[in-house]
Amino acid sequence: MKDILKYKGFIGSVHYAAEDRVLYGKVEGVNDLITFEGSTVDELEEGFKYMVDKHIEDCTNNNLPLEKSYKGNLNIRLSPELHKMAAYNASLKGVSLNQYINDTIKKDIASSDPV
Repeated sequence: MKDILKYKGFIGSVHYAAEDRVLYGKVEGVNDLITFEGSTVDELEEGFKYMVDKHIEDCTNNNLPLEKSYKGNLNIRLSPELHKMAAYNASLKGVSLNQYINDTIKKDIASSDPV
């Protein structure tokens, strides 16, 4: 089970606030904070789609990018043991640790559910 919604290439997180008895979420991968909520799954999905459509409209009207930009630099934290194993596997394959991580992420993305 995945706690996400997908619409027009956007992903929305899904959460439950027990105190308020409401489902809520956030549109991920955008420069703005875009939230939505609903008392039912149908209301939550409608709110998500409405906010995505509104975001697209606002960005188009103001000539702004639809998605957050990514530079391609990523600092990650690994346990020392995982770091050691990744470096070892990279050496066995004859590639840099950076290339090994890139290849591994590409394989995982290729095998995952497309947006």
